[in-house]
Amino acid sequence: MKELSECRILIVDDVPANVDVLVQALRGDYQLSVAIDGTTGLSTAEKLLPDLVLLDIVMPGINGYEVCRRLRASPRTREIPVMFLSSLEDVRDKAQGFEAGGNDYLVKPFEILEVKARVKSLLRAKAYADAVKEKIAYELQIAREIQMGILPQAIPEVVGGTGLEAHAILHPAQEVGGDLYEALRLPDGNLVAIMGDVSGKGIPAALFMAVTTTLLRAMAPDSPRPEDLLRRVSDALALHNPHGMFVTILCALYDVRTGRLDYASAGHPPAVLVRDGIADYLPLKPGIVAGIMPGLSAPGHSVQLQSGDLVVFYTDGVTEAFDMAGNLYGESRLLAELAGQSGLTAAATTDAVLRSVRSHAGDCPQSDDITVLALKRK
Repeated sequence: MKELSECRILIVDDVPANVDVLVQALRGDYQLSVAIDGTTGLSTAEKLLPDLVLLDIVMPGINGYEVCRRLRASPRTREIPVMFLSSLEDVRDKAQGFEAGGNDYLVKPFEILEVKARVKSLLRAKAYADAVKEKIAYELQIAREIQMGILPQAIPEVVGGTGLEAHAILHPAQEVGGDLYEALRLPDGNLVAIMGDVSGKGIPAALFMAVTTTLLRAMAPDSPRPEDLLRRVSDALALHNPHGMFVTILCALYDVRTGRLDYASAGHPPAVLVRDGIADYLPLKPGIVAGIMPGLSAPGHSVQLQSGDLVVFYTDGVTEAFDMAGNLYGESRLLAELAGQSGLTAAATTDAVLRSVRSHAGDCPQSDDITVLALKRK
């Protein structure tokens, strides 16, 4: 945990006498910075990220209430504790300070001992909170590394000898997420390709994703058809699912001898087939999502892949990516992008889709995991 002597306090007050008193009282115990008006205080806080702001209310330009509101509105400064030091002593003034986001309020003239005690209390609370956040961030980073390690790491090697080339990308919206993809070789040499999306986000979704991936890997060798695998996995998930989570799964089986692709869906969006410069969704009657109840029934479908055909699996983090105006990336945009990439490799295709989605989103934060898996018949 951070030592209190390393903490920086920003004093924002336009009265030099008040600043001098505070500096004399706190110098030597903490690192200090001073701003003589609200505008300077905001810019200094954004630059230095102090551990505490001592804030006057009545100042030229913007007042202390507005300074506090702007501090709370900025992602960089919203967690900095603020203590108002003001001559305004009416209850309504104090209430306005707390409504603006203040953590404490002390009326002038103040006792130095009380100021020092409250400053120490606020700094201790922030240091503890920062230490907890660092620990959580570290654990989430480890969780992310573990989750990414669960995913298949060498898909091009997995599909070697199948007549296919393959590539996948997964970019979680948070440190960990609920998307999954898989490529498995069966004992008979055929290939199983899977795309999944767990309900929710964060750690619960990541745990459910890990369980789902484990079940898919364990059950795939003994499931002759995609619809059989989906049913068995869904039954196993539903057996121990106290929080009613679910996962959408698109499962495909590629016959290396005939080039036929059998597929079925548990509530997942259909894959896109790109052939001769034309992109369109593969016909699909999706079953219900997996994990909710036993006995899932997912209709099976087949398509004969030709030389040069490209099949693209994706999660709705692609089509439901927003731009700053609230516009979705959408299915039509995805089809147009893939139609224009029909001559590319599988790896170039996934990269092109990711670039297109990010170009559409611009500065809008990613709201969902983005996952793409491409299979191309050589």
